[in-house]
Amino acid sequence: MKVRFTPSARVQFLSALAYIRQDNPRAAVQFRERVGTVLRRLEDFPNSGRVVPEFPELPYREVVISPYRFFYRVKGEIVWIVAVWHGAQLPEQPLT
Repeated sequence: MKVRFTPSARVQFLSALAYIRQDNPRAAVQFRERVGTVLRRLEDFPNSGRVVPEFPELPYREVVISPYRFFYRVKGEIVWIVAVWHGAQLPEQPLT
């Protein structure tokens, strides 16, 4: 199983890193390392993330890497990261 970002999720992740880096470059590096560790775990355990509480009927799951939420969907042999949101953001229902 491979983990991949959709283009929009990649932009969201890079924006989050840039935002953290503005105030604390070291924290940005540590956050990126934590993200790498958690996302690599999804390669072996793709269903280990929780169902998105706001939309339990949809085929999306999430992992929380504080303070961000990484939303994903498994399609075939790929775990697609579809969105990266700050935990304070309220998610809107994605288009399926």
